[in-house]
Amino acid sequence: MQFTTPITIPQSDHAIDYDSKILAFGSCFAQNVAEKFDYYKFQNTVNLFGILFHPLAIHNIIHRAIAEEFFVEQDLFYANELWHCFEVHSDCSSNHKENLLKQLNQKLIVLKTQIQSASHLIITFGTAWVYRKKTTQKIVANCHKVPQTEFEKELLTATAIQQAIEETLAAIRGVNPNVHVVLTVSPVRHLKDGFTENQQSKSNIISALHQAIRQFPAMADYFPSYEIMIDELRDYRFYAQDMVHPNA
Repeated sequence: MQFTTPITIPQSDHAIDYDSKILAFGSCFAQNVAEKFDYYKFQNTVNLFGILFHPLAIHNIIHRAIAEEFFVEQDLFYANELWHCFEVHSDCSSNHKENLLKQLNQKLIVLKTQIQSASHLIITFGTAWVYRKKTTQKIVANCHKVPQTEFEKELLTATAIQQAIEETLAAIRGVNPNVHVVLTVSPVRHLKDGFTENQQSKSNIISALHQAIRQFPAMADYFPSYEIMIDELRDYRFYAQDMVHPNA
């Protein structure tokens, strides 16, 4: 008796080998993938600006880097005894405003160079749920433990996600026409949003990804990470103790 439902993975024409230069963005699943690449000594870089969970956060940081739109002091704020930026993860936060600003802009330069030289980009999208700062009406990448009352929670539509992904792919192609992009949905379920809400979120991303890939068929492919975890590896022996994240 077969206890799994195997997911068919098409053979890629853009295989990764030890000459490949891999750049990964996105959710914590991008970190997991990068750890495997590190273990097997592949050339790879992951999340220079920390974990970015939703499509607009990834879109915004890639566009900043490619357009060389450097951060300014107005992009930073002070909270909980640290300086932060709403466009990046709290891993980037610093005790000193000047250091944070310098580090963020240096990373933008590095990121653009890496996008230009990468052979493969892997982008993992975690959620379509986002938080909008009430005072600025801007969607943030990370709330940095700022009180929840200062934000409005909303679900990105498939149309908005598709537009963000298509703009991101077009910008990448503009500086690196030979790069191959692997797009995937994180298999980690965001159950803090709710079981049904997680499915809404993943569905919007999956729908948007497939529509976007149709516009860039030679450049981008879809890898079914979410489908593999939910179907082929749905037994809980494949999960970490939190019953949400995949185990090693």
